[in-house]
Amino acid sequence: MKIQTIIASLIGLLAFHACGPKSEEPSLPMKVAQAYGFDQFDRLNSIAYTWNVQVDSSRVVTRDWKWNIKDRTVYYADADTSYTYSLELPADEMPPADKGFINDKYWLMYPFQLVWDEGYSYTVEEEVAAPISGVLSTKLIVVYNDEDGYTPGDAYDLYLDENFMIREWVFRRGNGPDGRPFTWENEKEFQGVKFATEHKNADGMRFIWFTDIMVE
Repeated sequence: MKIQTIIASLIGLLAFHACGPKSEEPSLPMKVAQAYGFDQFDRLNSIAYTWNVQVDSSRVVTRDWKWNIKDRTVYYADADTSYTYSLELPADEMPPADKGFINDKYWLMYPFQLVWDEGYSYTVEEEVAAPISGVLSTKLIVVYNDEDGYTPGDAYDLYLDENFMIREWVFRRGNGPDGRPFTWENEKEFQGVKFATEHKNADGMRFIWFTDIMVE
């Protein structure tokens, strides 16, 4: 082998190692999570917030939460009671509040659930009109399996903008054909993590919203 060939081979080998294999493109669910600051989430110790829902024209129900992420405990309070419980309890020993914790956390942190959750499949459709605004969006359809969670088999249709932010979503119980659309809006940032703090229905009424958010 001539010396020129040896040098050329070494240069090619060095170039290969310098460049390395191309990193895999993140999945769409991961891109959504990253758009809301998922890469910063490990820095957080706790998230506290009040979940508010407009039950009817004159009644608002609230629940207070503090999720101690590192300690794996949850503080819960409503108009009648308050207590703290461990997320490491067996499933059959979880208190009734845990269903509310999961539900309310989905409304605040669903972009991160796309990474945390297992047992779901997803499909993607492009250039789909969002059900409330009519704006053409990327539609991410998430369907959970029939085995895990408090409400197995449910589905979520997420309508994403060009920055992978959720602008509207539809929850479909049991992956049924119909569901109610709600907006995702009024994003606020806390230590690099973003939350949509208001969700309005198709009539423009604020249905669920979050107050007293504290991130440590």
